[in-house]
Amino acid sequence: MEINHYEFEYGEYGNTTGVTINLRGFDILRFNNISKGTAFSIEERVRLKLSGYLPFRVKTLEEQVGNSLDIIAKKETDIEKFIYIRSLYDRNVVLAHAVIASDVTQFLPIIYTPTVGLACQQYSSMFRRANGIHLFPDNIDYAEYILANYTDKDIRVAVVTDNQGILGLGDQGAGGIPICLGKLMLYTQGAGIAPWHCLPISLDVGTNNQVLLDDPGYLGWRNKRLKGDDYDLFIEKFVTAFKKVFPKALCQWEDFSKQTAFSVRDKYLDQVISFNDDIQGTGSITLAGILAAMKTKNASLTDQVFLVNGAGAGGVGIAEQIWTELKEQGMDETEARKRIFTMDSRGVVTTDRELERYKLKFAHDPAGMPWLKSPADNTMKNVILHEKITVLIGTSGQPGCFDQPIVDAMMQNSDRPVILPLSNPTTNTEAVPADLYRWTDGNALVATGSPFDPVSHNGKSFRIGQMNNAFVFPGIGLGIIASGATQVLPVFFSAAAHAVAEFISDQDLADGILCPPLDQLREVSIAVAKQVGAEAINAGVTEKGCAFSRFKHNNDPERLNTLIDNMVWNPVYF
Repeated sequence: MEINHYEFEYGEYGNTTGVTINLRGFDILRFNNISKGTAFSIEERVRLKLSGYLPFRVKTLEEQVGNSLDIIAKKETDIEKFIYIRSLYDRNVVLAHAVIASDVTQFLPIIYTPTVGLACQQYSSMFRRANGIHLFPDNIDYAEYILANYTDKDIRVAVVTDNQGILGLGDQGAGGIPICLGKLMLYTQGAGIAPWHCLPISLDVGTNNQVLLDDPGYLGWRNKRLKGDDYDLFIEKFVTAFKKVFPKALCQWEDFSKQTAFSVRDKYLDQVISFNDDIQGTGSITLAGILAAMKTKNASLTDQVFLVNGAGAGGVGIAEQIWTELKEQGMDETEARKRIFTMDSRGVVTTDRELERYKLKFAHDPAGMPWLKSPADNTMKNVILHEKITVLIGTSGQPGCFDQPIVDAMMQNSDRPVILPLSNPTTNTEAVPADLYRWTDGNALVATGSPFDPVSHNGKSFRIGQMNNAFVFPGIGLGIIASGATQVLPVFFSAAAHAVAEFISDQDLADGILCPPLDQLREVSIAVAKQVGAEAINAGVTEKGCAFSRFKHNNDPERLNTLIDNMVWNPVYF
């Protein structure tokens, strides 16, 4: 039987491998990684036995993008746009990514937060085509076999969720995999990691969401969540299989609950090349915004006092990253810890309470806070006033909790306080930027976690910087892959933060804007990758002659930079 090969490669070093398939005829049109749809040329239609399967006209990619944009413009809701882009991806990967790249500012909120949250909630009813890997108690013992038989073999990054801490929505059972799909689309959009090097994985350990358990259409493993030893054994089996099948791939843990996010991250830090974006990515992008704020107000980070309102995975991750940076800037680690306060639903976190392990690092001795005489004193306003907070960060999901009295208290400590309401989605944000500008007469330095429209103040329009993790995790991933890093170090996230902060224009800094615009996502991601790759090489945690990069380690930053530039995939037809 005649076999037709369709193959292509990218890059001077061949670091983004091509796709080789043993298909012909109509089956080629079903394979989204290589299908061009109506853009197959006449010669290709003959060679690949596609004649008769497509209409006469040959379209260009640009024409296909224009047609898709016209269709999207007619969709009435964001979830309809999400469904269209995902279905387009399932048919034609290049076209889908070309559409997104045509206006990443418009489409990033569609393919990821906030719209992806709706996709998670509606996953079972929206299911159209299998994407990624689903592991559950009935098949976890065969995880190695399942991973080894995945269609794409050269996996370089996997986004893995246990579906419990989805975007402020909580436990979504099997519905969390759209989060992985969205994150991996951002790895491609930002860092140019080709789609066939990406793998979404759902660890379906059950759900405690009774609405899902009662839904006859629910597609997940219909049982209460595994816990304790059963949960730990499940994760252990997955990690063992993943490490054996993809020993050099990056594993990004995603949307684990705060109860398990730190324990899973820390337990497997040295077993697989891994990090948790909710913890470390959030910490990195927040640090980037704070560094930008320091440039704007010409102040030192070591002179600031920080309050993180929300002591979950993201909040403690931010505290960790600030603590790491303070130490990098020469502060004693004990003194650095004294500058960082965290708050949960019971107030500032103190050592006299029974605490989850991950909260202990930033718990304060109440003996050092003489103003805290009773539980009634443990309020955000009192912490701000008595501890002289100058940087206020919100990860609590409590809408409106940064009200005018809180902001007035911040203004007593600094003429340009840094106020970062980061909770997603928009309805959960701790404060609306327009209010913060109005209450401080434009003096607050503000960035948000959700997208907001520009704010007008004193006759001028100000873009609101969005502290989106997409600015850091794609570049971190590419830097790890390019350098052949065998560990993920805390300094990688500091390097990423500095790279993002350095990318903010002088004009934006002058206007108090603390993040780059989203249309610079690709440029920022490449800058992050180069700094992270350099840190990995300098730290000596890279594998020489790594199978991915084939990079000969001579500590030449220009060689690394050239390598990274050549690894980047772009959505164009070949």
